[in-house]
This record gives sequence, C-alpha cells and structure tokens, in this order.
Amino acid sequence: MSRAPRLVPAALDEAQRAVYDAVAGGPRAQGPALFRLVDPAGALEGPFNAFLLQPGLGMALQELGAAVRYGTTFTDRAREIAILVVAVHHDSAFEWYAHEAVGRHAGLTDAELDALRAGDVDSLPYVEQVVARTTRLLLESRDLDDDAFTTAVDALGLPQVFELLTLVGYYETLALQLRVLRVAAPVD
Repeated sequence: MSRAPRLVPAALDEAQRAVYDAVAGGPRAQGPALFRLVDPAGALEGPFNAFLLQPGLGMALQELGAAVRYGTTFTDRAREIAILVVAVHHDSAFEWYAHEAVGRHAGLTDAELDALRAGDVDSLPYVEQVVARTTRLLLESRDLDDDAFTTAVDALGLPQVFELLTLVGYYETLALQLRVLRVAAPVD
C-alpha cells in the first residue's frame, strides 16, 4: 500500500496543477501511450504522483526526467537498456513496468528483456553492452575505474558518458522514492 496519497486533479493547488499538467500534457503524453500516466480517477501514476507532494522539487524532477528521456543523444534502445538495468538493480517494479513497454517499442525483444532482467548483456550490440555494463558498475561501485571509464568514453564519447551518469542518478532517485513511498506498478 502506498504511503503517499493519490492526488486527483480536483484537489490540486496551482503549483501542483502546473506539475500535473507538465507530466500529463508534456512529452511523456505525446505519441503512443506505452504505459499509464494517470489512473482511472485522473491521479498521476508512479513517481509522478509523488512529485505533487512538493511541487518545486516535483517540477525540477519532471523537467530533468524529460531531459534525460528526450534530450540526450542515446538511441532509444540504449537509453531504455540503461533504465532497465537500474530497475533490475533496485527491484523497481514501476520502473520495469514503464520501461519494459518503452523498451519493446524501441525494439528490445523478449529475449533481450529476459537477458537484461537476468543481468546478461552479452547478446546485445557492443555499444549497448557498454551502456549496460557501465550502468551496472555505477550502481554497484558508485564509480568507474580508469579502465571502465576509458571503455565508456571510447565507445560513447565523454558527452554521452555525462548523459549516462545523469540518467542513472535520476532513475536511482526515482527508484528510491518509489521504494520508500511503496509505489507499485499499476495493475491493468
């Protein structure tokens, strides 16, 4: 059971409504609906409902999330691989629920998704292997040794390594919030 109340649109103040509109009407809501952003009562799903608890932080987080989802140079597949590695590491049901659907849309196969869940990335193309392995190292050791850093920079370039560091930090923040607030994946 969630520790955060479900905040429906009619109960929102002006600052909360701005966050709600940015999430429900922003880039996440454009294109195909790959996962549910709002529940049947209109409350935001997943981490987005919690963003309404403190709208100043919530707006900053939703803007950062939009930037790491839509403003990086990663391919859709590579981005989703990194997010799914974070979801597996933190056993984050909502992150897996949402990004498995986005990953499928980006071209990840059932076999690749099963392999990611099991921590096996050997069948992925080389650059995607580097993304997955670098993400896992960041999660496990909180750093990259010189060899891992050089491998990542050689495969991705320094700007994209910076993007990956930011992406991993953002999705780790969400995983922590989801865990502590006991937010489950929606049951469709």
